[in-house]
This record gives sequence, C-alpha cells and structure tokens, in this order.
Amino acid sequence: MISTFDLFKIGIGPSSSHTVGPMVAAKSFRDELSPDTSRISVELFGSLAWTGFGHGTDSAICLGLLGETPVGVDPDKVVELVRQLKEFKSFIVRGERPVGFDPVQDLKFDYETLLSGHTNGMRFRAFSAAGDLLLERIAYSIGGGFVTIEGESASAPPQEPAKHVFRNGVQLLELCNRTGMRISEIQRVNEEGLRSHDEVRAGLDMVRNAMFDCIDRGLRTEGRLPGNLNVQRRAKALYEKIQISHVEKYKYPHEIMDSVSAYAIAVNEENASGGRVVTAPTNGAAGIVPAVLRYYRDFCNNYSEEGARDFLLTSAAIGGLVKMNASISGAEVGCQGEVGSAAAMAAAGLAAVLGASPYQIENAAEIALEHHLGMTCDPVGGLVQIPCIERNAFGANKAIVAASLALRGDGTHRVSLDEAIETMRQTGLDMLSKYKETSQGGLAVNVANC
Repeated sequence: MISTFDLFKIGIGPSSSHTVGPMVAAKSFRDELSPDTSRISVELFGSLAWTGFGHGTDSAICLGLLGETPVGVDPDKVVELVRQLKEFKSFIVRGERPVGFDPVQDLKFDYETLLSGHTNGMRFRAFSAAGDLLLERIAYSIGGGFVTIEGESASAPPQEPAKHVFRNGVQLLELCNRTGMRISEIQRVNEEGLRSHDEVRAGLDMVRNAMFDCIDRGLRTEGRLPGNLNVQRRAKALYEKIQISHVEKYKYPHEIMDSVSAYAIAVNEENASGGRVVTAPTNGAAGIVPAVLRYYRDFCNNYSEEGARDFLLTSAAIGGLVKMNASISGAEVGCQGEVGSAAAMAAAGLAAVLGASPYQIENAAEIALEHHLGMTCDPVGGLVQIPCIERNAFGANKAIVAASLALRGDGTHRVSLDEAIETMRQTGLDMLSKYKETSQGGLAVNVANC
C-alpha cells in the first residue's frame, strides 16, 4: 500500500520532486559516507537540471548534505545554511573531519544527459584524498518527495501485507461492497497495520494542522515572491476583500469560491517562497487538498475533526491509486499528474465527508481527474509561480464542483476512475518532454521571464 503519510509529507517548498526529493537523496548519501571521504561531487540531470535553479534544487542538495531533512529544517534558516556551505566549501559528517564540497564547482547541472530511470536524476560521488572513487549513487526523485536509488528495490522494508489490498478502483469498490466499510475505513485499517490507532490519529491531525497553518501564514503575508518574475503575493489582499463582502452578506453566492481560491493561492505562495507546506501529493499542487479541506471546515455545517481525518484518508486512497497506476510527477506526465491528481483526491475527500457512497466518491475523483487530462507543466522561468499558483485555485474549485456533481448522481457513470488514470498515464507518455517541467515549452517560452 501507499501510506497516507507518504502522500502527505510535511516539508518545504518550492517543489516536492525538485526540492524535497533531492534533499532526501543528498541526506541519504551523506549518511553513507565513510571516514575516508575527502570530497564529493553531485550532478543533476533532466528536469532537475533544466529547472533546478528556479525550483531550489541547488539549495536542497546543500541542505541534505548538511544533514537537514524536509520536515526538520527551519525555512527561515535555509539561506544562511546554504551561504555558510558556499563560504566554507565543506561540511562535517558525524563530528569528524570535514568533507569538501563547493556548491559552485562540485554541483553540476547537466542539460544534455537524461538518465534511464527517470527524468529527475542525480549522481553522487565520494572521493578519497588521493582522488579514488569511494562511493557512487544514482538517485531519482520520482515525484511527491519519493526517491529511488538505482540498483536498489524501491519498496519499503519488509512488512506485513495490507489487510485490505487494492490496486485499482474496481478492487477498492469491491472491498467496500464485501466489507460494508467506507473508503476511509479501509485506508485507516491499512494504516493501522503500520502504526497504532493513536499514531494514525495524531499523524492525521498533524497533517491537517500543518495545512491550515500554511493557509493562515499565506493569508497574512505580503511582499514579492523570490526570483526574477517579480510576482506580487496577493492572497492576503484577496482575502481581505472577501472579508468585506462577508460583512455585506455576500453580494454573489459564488464569492464563497473566491475564499477557496484565496486558500489555495495562500498555500502556493508559501510554497513558492520556500515555506513549510504539505505535499498533497506534490508541492506544486500543495494548495488544492488544504483549500478544499478548509472549505469543508469554514462553509459546511457538518465539519468535525473526525470528518477531517476521513477526508484525508479518503484522499490518500485515491492518490495511492494514481501513483500506483500512473504518476504524480509533473516531470513524468505533466501537470495533469500533479494538479489533476490533487483535484481527484480533494474531490473524493469532500464527497466522502458530505455523505457520498463509495461509488459517488469514485465518481467525484474521476470527474476531477478527467477534466485535467492533458495539462502540461510549463513553469515560467523555472519557478513554481506562473501558472502553478493559479492552477491550484482552479484545481480546488474544480474539485468542489466534481464532488457536488457526484453527490447529485447515484454513483453510476460511463467513464471509470481507472480509465481516467490510465488515460492520464498514456497521455503523459505521448506528451513531448518540453511540456514536462523543463521550462522549454508552452507559457515558459511565450512569456517574458524578466
């Protein structure tokens, strides 16, 4: 199974595949270094090279080599940590002698080579004082902060199989029919095969709180986003205008959706600034699930903490199906794999807490994913800003519409979630590489980035 806590990981922006994954890979390599290591080198390939500077991959590598983790690093100290490494050109491993690493000279961006395992490839090498190669690792950041190492199994350590195994939507619905359980209950039972009931409950609450904290930070923060696009943060101003409308009892009913947009924009402005976010299932789409969950809290009269947990568990079950059978990586299948997957997850979660049947939940996820098919990933300037931030607002609104449409039906529909996921996979295979998070096509080449 793919755990809820694998899909919802607390980390920092601006990208799960380009920041979180490389940090994890670099930290893992650091932990393997022998006492004989004198210096190391790092090479980045494919999408990590093409959009690495804009996505903070260079800083992520530095942080990982310094021993930082996505969940533990203080976002406010990132700049200073990287500055010190650039100044001293070395880092200390296990309190022993320093290991040489100059981020300017020893971190290479290879724009020509594409490694075989994934477009987000990294090569780490460790050398002795005599120049002998001591260790080499090739790692791939495959989306959502997940990392695989070439030559090693991508699976987790051996553990008991999930009690309720499902690998596609048909099997999930069959489980619901056979057991009489809701999707959230099935996911919870599987989670409790990995950790205790109290740990699952506390973990879900931590994810929910991190999502809401991120929204709140984004709604109170002003200024410009980093990078040369000079993008002004607007979530705070947008939300303040909405509050004025609240006092006036809403001029138009659709202004509720403006609040949802503000929530999503707030999260992705935080992400673009390198703030603390939750991969849901990626950083580039991190605003959608939190925005819809906040919509449930702020505008639905049946909100409860237990409902929020069911929302996240249901969302994770759907996200796991997408990851198992297609991809959540923009560098692999375009933005349909990020925003599309997140919208399907959010639609399923909202439908679940509003009383939908398993068939209506599956329908909600399918509707949301279907109407993101073919979406390219073409960040202007290699930054997770344009069109990424607004796409999260639209993805959140689409998710709510999808849940509402599904709730108006009886769960029967012509296109299944499995068929939509397979279509997304095939579309990603057919999509030109320049539309897969390389900033070499689409808006990235048709919009001036300076």
